[in-house]
Amino acid sequence: MNAFSDILGYLLQTAISLYLLAMLLRLVLQLVRADFYNPISQFLVKITNPLVLPLRRVLPNVARLDLASLSLALLLQILAIASILLLNGLPLPNPFVLIVWGFIGLLSLLVNIYFFALLAVIILSWIAPNSNSPALLLLHQITEPVMAPFRKMLPPMGGMDFSPIIVFILINVIQIALRHMAVGAGLHPALVIGL
Repeated sequence: MNAFSDILGYLLQTAISLYLLAMLLRLVLQLVRADFYNPISQFLVKITNPLVLPLRRVLPNVARLDLASLSLALLLQILAIASILLLNGLPLPNPFVLIVWGFIGLLSLLVNIYFFALLAVIILSWIAPNSNSPALLLLHQITEPVMAPFRKMLPPMGGMDFSPIIVFILINVIQIALRHMAVGAGLHPALVIGL
């Protein structure tokens, strides 16, 4: 492998990763019913609409689940895996295996989104506790549906919120399970964005 193919592989993987992240964030924001008029939400909608809107004619929403965004995210994950394999001169597995690898990658990326969103909320609550930043408001809207059930389970502890610790433990358990699923499916972690 030469420098040109390494650079090409890096740029391709970065472009697909960023667009995949935008597509998955759009899906999460729709699921949690985040503020559509938030500037960050508007940005995500604008950059993903060119691919989502045509596909939405074929794949309509089911309840709050945007099948078009989910299908495109899966397709991008599969495309990323296939491009990494091809750039490294490796053969492509059968399509069913690629789909399984894509789902594992999407779940892993979704867990990573929640890990970093929760970490950002915690850090920003120390730095700027009363901020009305669009990013912070969106982060709260993303993490609150996950945090609320754990807050209800824990008794009040003098103003301290220990529910993030439980959520971090749960995230780590899910990440370990996903890594083992990936190995069981014959997937090398370097092939999947988010694993």
